[in-house]
Amino acid sequence: MRLATAFIVFVLPFFLVVEALDAETVEEFAVRDLFNRNVNAESSHTNNWAVLVCASRYWFNYRHMANALGMYRTVKRLGIPDSNIVLMLADDAACNSRNHFPGCVFANRGHALDLYGENIEVDYRGYEVTVENFLRLLTGRVEPSVPRSKRLLTDDRSNIFVYMTGHGGDEFLKFQDSEEISAFDIADAFEQMWQKKRYNEIFFMIDTCQANTMYSKFYSPNILATGSSRIRENSYSYENDDDVGVSVIDSYTHFVLEYLEGVNKTSTTSMKDLFDKYDPEIIRSHPGVRSDLFHRPLERTLITDFFGGVAHAEVMHTGPPHLPSSTLVPPLAQVDSITEDEHMQVEVLHNPMDGTGDHWVGLYRAWGAVGIMGLLVAWATLNTKW
Repeated sequence: MRLATAFIVFVLPFFLVVEALDAETVEEFAVRDLFNRNVNAESSHTNNWAVLVCASRYWFNYRHMANALGMYRTVKRLGIPDSNIVLMLADDAACNSRNHFPGCVFANRGHALDLYGENIEVDYRGYEVTVENFLRLLTGRVEPSVPRSKRLLTDDRSNIFVYMTGHGGDEFLKFQDSEEISAFDIADAFEQMWQKKRYNEIFFMIDTCQANTMYSKFYSPNILATGSSRIRENSYSYENDDDVGVSVIDSYTHFVLEYLEGVNKTSTTSMKDLFDKYDPEIIRSHPGVRSDLFHRPLERTLITDFFGGVAHAEVMHTGPPHLPSSTLVPPLAQVDSITEDEHMQVEVLHNPMDGTGDHWVGLYRAWGAVGIMGLLVAWATLNTKW
């Protein structure tokens, strides 16, 4: 009889506690492990954006417009939707009276690929391409009347590709031959973005004369930068088109776009692979790379971390932990962020952090019930005649 009583008092509570750790709790531990592995992944961003700027205008700068449109085509091909691309373009080449191919912009003499086409969305056109509008775009200091399509709606989980092309010099880039932006201006804009949690990582690329001087003043974290030429060095066009009558693309941008043609959405090609392919003999200038502000090894940073669309995102719920996954509804803000990227695949997970408190409450209740049962059994045992 004493053996049976001891079993009830000491062993039975163990089985009750194990039962309290039901299938939902086991699932919660599994999800927590998945969450921890995701946090420790190579890249923690959940959305990609591109800001593409052609700072020139006029027919003889045709190649600069082709540069920007070539980058536009590439980031779209790799998965960044138009909703996440801001294109600043003078847009005076396709319909210029001197254009032998009305409505078209080509980047090679073969005219095999029209970069303009029917699916171009120019966000800032003509005289809207100004230093002020560019800096306001980056820092989010736009007027309330500015539509969403002209805003950079990024957050601290956003990777941003910033590409600029035009005429420049030592630490400056001209905007439409009427004003200039300096390396200090861009550096301070990026710092404001960092302070306001407007980016996770930035990849800055610029094609202009003395381009590498434009990123020399950066001081904010998580920025990777590259340019087409050293200080006191020109950047050159790639080839002329006799039918168009002007140069149709710059050498550095042509090389980069040619390399990116071999990259697809699932590619594991790294940024180091791209930079290692820089050949000053072919490009006719010395491209530079600045990575001291960047926190990840270049060989483990994928090109698609900046040029491609994000293929996976986590949506955490804040509801009761015991609801089936099919009934969980993500917060409204998260729904908005999902619908903005039509290429995003979403997996709904239980939030291990949100469920932690409920988990321990359940354990306390189980142990409390066991303790009360144990006291009742002990009282009954002491008051029972053997």
